Amino acid sequence: MQTKLIQIDSANIDRNDIKEAADLIAAGELVAFPTETVYGLGADALSPEASKKIYAAKGRPSDNPLIVHIARFEDLERIAREVPPQARKLADAFWPGPLTMIVWKNDKVPYETTGGMDTVAVRMPNHPVALRLIEESGCLIAAPSANTSGKPSPTEASHVALDMDGRIPMILDGGAVGIGIESTIIDLSEKTPMILRPGYITKEMLEDVLGEEVCIDPGIIASDSMKKPKAPGMKYKHYAPKADLVLVCGETDRVVAEINRLTAQKQREGLRVGVIATDETLGRYRADSVMSIGAREDEDAIARHLYKILREFDDLNVDAIYSESFATPRIGQAIMNRLLKAAGHQVIQI
Repeated sequence: MQTKLIQIDSANIDRNDIKEAADLIAAGELVAFPTETVYGLGADALSPEASKKIYAAKGRPSDNPLIVHIARFEDLERIAREVPPQARKLADAFWPGPLTMIVWKNDKVPYETTGGMDTVAVRMPNHPVALRLIEESGCLIAAPSANTSGKPSPTEASHVALDMDGRIPMILDGGAVGIGIESTIIDLSEKTPMILRPGYITKEMLEDVLGEEVCIDPGIIASDSMKKPKAPGMKYKHYAPKADLVLVCGETDRVVAEINRLTAQKQREGLRVGVIATDETLGRYRADSVMSIGAREDEDAIARHLYKILREFDDLNVDAIYSESFATPRIGQAIMNRLLKAAGHQVIQI
C-alpha cells in the first residue's frame, strides 16, 4: 500500500483535500490526522471492520479501547446508553478540548471499538482539521495515537510516516501539535467520577466544574495490572523508545551526580548513553547525547517535547537513556505517567 501524505493548512483547509480523506473514512479506510494532543489514526467508529483495521495497523492489543472522536455534543447522545449530568457540565467547560469521557455505550457502538467493554470513551478534539474530517466524513471517528503500538506517540506527521508508511492510505500533515500528550480520561460510568489517565485537564479543574470530588485511579502511577483496561494506556507498556529508559528522581545535584555515575558505568561497557535534561542542567551531563526537554518551570514545553525527544533518541541509536523526573505542579502527574510507562516503571529514587 502506498501512503499519501497531504499537507493541510489548518487555518485555510482545502475542501478537496479534506474530502479525499473523509471519503476514505466513510469507505472504512484509515486516515492519520492532527489533533491538539497528538496525531490520531482514524476510522469509522461504528464499523467493526474499520476498527479492526486500526488494531492491525498499530499492532495494538484488541482489548485496548479506542477513543471515539465527535464534532458536536449530540453525537455523544447518539452513542451513549445514557448521558450522565456531569457530561454536559464538563463538555460546556472543556469541549472541544483534551478531555475524554467514559460513559455506558449503546448498541450502535461495536465491541471492536471499545475493546470488548460495555463503556465507550468519547472526546471532541480542539483542532480544525480533526473537526472538519469528522463532519465531512459523516462518521464518528475512532482514533488512538497514530504510532506503532508501544512506541512514543506522534506529535508531527513525520513521526506518523515513520511508523505507518505503507500501512495506511493517507496522512494529513497539519504541522506540529500544540499540547503533545494525550487527553485526560475521566470515567463517568460509576457513582464517583474517576480519572483513568491524567492529562492537560487536571483533577482540580474537573472538581471546580463538577462541584464534587474526582478520584484518581491508583493504577495511573502503579505498575501495570492484569485487569482488563477500561481506557487506553492503562495496561500495556506505552510511549517507549528503543533504548532502555530509567528515571532518576530526587534533589537536582544528587540526580545529576547519579546519572553521570550510571552513564560512566555504561560507557565503560561500550554502550552509548542518552540523557533527558532541562535547560538548567543541560551542561552538567557527560553522556554521548544530552537533550533538554525545556525549562523546568515551563510545563507546557516539557509535555510538548517529551515524545519528540524519545523518538530523536531512537534516531541516535543510544543503548540506554536516563531521565530526570518532572513532578511539576500542574500537569506533572500527566508527564510522569507517560515517562513511567515509557520506562516500564524503572525508577531510581535518590
